Amino acid sequence: MSLVQLAGEIRSGVISPREAVQAQLERIERFDSVINSFISVRAEEALAEAASPVSGPLRGVPIAVKDVIDVAGARTTAASAILAHNVARHDALAVARLRQAGAVIIGKLNTHEFAWGSSSTSRHFGPVRNPWALERIAGGSSGGSGAAVAARLVPGSLGTDTGGSIRIPSSFCGVTGLRPSMGLVPTQGTFPVSQTFDVVGPMAATAEDCGVVLDAIAGTRTDVRGGIAGLKVGVVTALLDLASDDVAATVTEAVGVLNRLGARIEPMRIPMLIQAGTIQQLIMLPEATAVHLRWLQTRLSEYGDDVRARLLAGLFLPATSYVTALRARAAYRAALDRTFSGVDVVVAPTMPIVPPDVGANIVTIGGTALPYREAVIPFNSPWSLGGLPVVSVPCGFVNGLPVGLAVAGRPGADELVLRAGHALQGETDWHERVPPGFA
Repeated sequence: MSLVQLAGEIRSGVISPREAVQAQLERIERFDSVINSFISVRAEEALAEAASPVSGPLRGVPIAVKDVIDVAGARTTAASAILAHNVARHDALAVARLRQAGAVIIGKLNTHEFAWGSSSTSRHFGPVRNPWALERIAGGSSGGSGAAVAARLVPGSLGTDTGGSIRIPSSFCGVTGLRPSMGLVPTQGTFPVSQTFDVVGPMAATAEDCGVVLDAIAGTRTDVRGGIAGLKVGVVTALLDLASDDVAATVTEAVGVLNRLGARIEPMRIPMLIQAGTIQQLIMLPEATAVHLRWLQTRLSEYGDDVRARLLAGLFLPATSYVTALRARAAYRAALDRTFSGVDVVVAPTMPIVPPDVGANIVTIGGTALPYREAVIPFNSPWSLGGLPVVSVPCGFVNGLPVGLAVAGRPGADELVLRAGHALQGETDWHERVPPGFA
């Protein structure tokens, strides 16, 4: 059942808020030991809140949030040893808005340590496992958010995205996830990675679900039902070429569905596409290091190896590289504006591969072995660097593993990208499929 369907059944009295929360708690108790998507569950608190939920569009709907987002009275660990006992005093603003819309916060979700990694394999809280194949990663850093939705432990969740952290697990777990336009959703009360790029966004089964959650946390009024007839869609062919053959073919079939629905399809070149990742890293690295500087001086050994290495890299980058990257970002955004003058949205594979095995640092694409992070950065940074809204929607499977289609638009076009995702989901059932063993 989708989030929108559950909200409708609660409104009509088919199920009570308490029954809805209890049902999800029972699924969490039954299945989460297998996938490790939760760091903490607010069972008693959620049941108490469900007894008298606030009226609103999400009345009684249980939602979980990534464990870098504060929930008053609950731990915010960021899947780290350093914050393992950190208890939040106040709700993050996005959480407060969920509550105002009537949602019940059911728990906190596992993530890559300090939300800075693309696999969600924290050594402190254990790896999140993909519900479609338990030996494989769920993606990161919002891996718990994606896995919990895929396994139907919650109808919706909040993730954060700096350089792909909502879109990667959405693609790998076969769910829908939106990176909103930069600045649309408040990040107050969220542990930062990089202030220039951090966003909070929804993850759920459908684009319609994501639109409802977005409205709650951003104050928007999203209509995903407008259709896409006449929409100009640019296909980023360079990213199709960089993806595995099976993934590229699956995405191409999804683009064909958009075409049959009346969208006008044309190949699209994104200027500075490959350089976008380097530019973003040169900004992200020092900004993240600035957040952690006090702990790098006193608690260096408590970080996981990969996060420690990135923080130290940020420490030793010359200041001139940061300034140069900011200038390059401005040039890139100007080039993007010109690119979007000819199209409404652009589409590409969300990820070039299906999820790799837990612990795998090397992936093979087209016979070429690449470091995992190096392979995925070109598929995420172009949209993050531009501050664009981008949704990943399920568009098929390769060898039983999910594939995602990314739809990106100009800043502020959140409704439009969700509309495109909704149109695809009206013609396909990929978003309705549940991993074997979790039905």
